[in-house]
Amino acid sequence: TIKNPRILLLDCPLEYKKGENQTNVEIMKEEDWATLLQMEEDWIANTVEQIAAFKPDLVITEKGCSDLACHFLTKKGISAIRRMRKTDNNRVARACGATIVHRPEEIQESDIGTGAGLFEVTKIGDEFFAFVVDCADPKACSIVLRGASKDVLNEVERNLHDAMGVARNVVLDPRLLPGGGAVEMAVSHALSESASSVSGVEQWPYKAVGEALEVIPRTLCQNCGANVIRTMTKLRSQHAAASGSGAGSDGTARDGHTMGIDGNTGEITDMKQLGVWEPYAVKVQTIKTAVESAVLLLRIDDIVSGLKNKGGPGMGAPKKSQIDDGENVDSNMALAE
Repeated sequence: TIKNPRILLLDCPLEYKKGENQTNVEIMKEEDWATLLQMEEDWIANTVEQIAAFKPDLVITEKGCSDLACHFLTKKGISAIRRMRKTDNNRVARACGATIVHRPEEIQESDIGTGAGLFEVTKIGDEFFAFVVDCADPKACSIVLRGASKDVLNEVERNLHDAMGVARNVVLDPRLLPGGGAVEMAVSHALSESASSVSGVEQWPYKAVGEALEVIPRTLCQNCGANVIRTMTKLRSQHAAASGSGAGSDGTARDGHTMGIDGNTGEITDMKQLGVWEPYAVKVQTIKTAVESAVLLLRIDDIVSGLKNKGGPGMGAPKKSQIDDGENVDSNMALAE
């Protein structure tokens, strides 16, 4: 555990550079081998000295870190983490205010991150995790999920992703609509009333869209095991009563438009009191996508087949029944008696 750590982020290796291809070294004397090892040790020691000059408490690199470099860093009282992913390194930089350095010779005091309040290593399950927490002005964060199995973790991750998407939509557009199928029933009733004022065939699209929107509350009823017909009839009547006069006998506005299906009990409940809300942007996009898909299917007026017409021009005419009397039988196809 390190309080108020000075964090240095690197994307270069802290180990002696290996040859990219096959490297041959010709040694004539025994002292030459010792000199070669000493040169490697001196290079690593010089690199560690350049890092230690800025007195960091934690060094994180995206590449490797040799055992000799870890030894020198430990003697200087510096902790090191190697092979950090690029995305994680960028998030640590945004959290603690550090700048990723490409070469140890280019380190500056402004590159050191001092915004973190605490660095600690904690064991969760069978693995160790490093935490950089209590940051002064963090621009990034991580969420650690725990579960009994991989299936549970995957489900929790999907739910978290959906929740973050909902929060994003609400931030971009703070308007909310009641859930539980209340919006669909209200729009369906409004379309049914509009259909009655349209004459001719043009009223059928209104009715078709209205009936399609009732699928949402009907599905909620089926999932809860409620009586679908009675529940839908009662819900439809409440929305019709709410839009009848717009106000109750006491002069207050009716809230029948917020009546929907409780997903747990299957009963008709006021979504405002239950606290079930849905983002306006998602609901509008759902209805737009459904209408556009229906329009796309209606535009298909013919299907072009890729099969070859083998019968010729008269293929559509009905064929007469053919009787094999022995004369019209192909001799090559006839079976021997």
